[in-house]
Amino acid sequence: MKFSLFAAAAFAVSAEAHCIFQEVSVNGQKQGSLVGLRAPNDNNPVYDVTSQDIICQKQGHTSDKVISVAPGDKLGAYFGHVIGGAQFANDPDNPIAKSHKGPITAWLAKVDNAATASKTGLKWFKIWEDTFDTSSKQWGVDHMISNQGWVNFQLPQCIAPGDYLMRVEILALHSAKSPNGAQFYMSCAQLRVSGSGTFSPSQTVSFPGAYQKNDPSIVVNIYGALGQPDNGGKPYSAPGNVPVIQC
Repeated sequence: MKFSLFAAAAFAVSAEAHCIFQEVSVNGQKQGSLVGLRAPNDNNPVYDVTSQDIICQKQGHTSDKVISVAPGDKLGAYFGHVIGGAQFANDPDNPIAKSHKGPITAWLAKVDNAATASKTGLKWFKIWEDTFDTSSKQWGVDHMISNQGWVNFQLPQCIAPGDYLMRVEILALHSAKSPNGAQFYMSCAQLRVSGSGTFSPSQTVSFPGAYQKNDPSIVVNIYGALGQPDNGGKPYSAPGNVPVIQC
């Protein structure tokens, strides 16, 4: 695999247990490292939910490619510790440290041209989430780690044709018991949807704006009485107060 100067710089980041959403797959076909993505230049999280960085992460790499998809396609988002995955052989923090428990969500926003549209001023709706399973005590991040960094979900059948940005976010809650302790990791993929769907979301949110600094899903102690990250056995709802769309 060839890496750009951007990728080489990403390898030089600190050994903190962070991650980057860095590749998309469509029906199992990997699209290539950073293809069709707006991704940051490092693997550091966003802490400030009022920052413009909460949209698609800090300004960094922007691909000139738009990924063609169809309603019902199985989409994949790959997270790795650094660009390329592992920072070194047998990297224990690839794709992310096991301590970084939390939910994963996927959002879409309609745009005129996915390759050139501004990330600001968009209306987002949620198409998928993996939060916390109270029976298995597993978080979305646990499932991502067990799947070697990939999260997979179906593009809803009803999505109308056109260009979209797709925002896939990990929210790591291991230090979230204090304000500004939650860590947000995301990039935005540039998609062009075909088909004849007609879905128009009735409920959308803006980034920033969807999340509040003191949201109980963001400032939260996920450790139970025995010190395990089991949310005390209670259900967990991802922030934003927005349900996954139903077609």
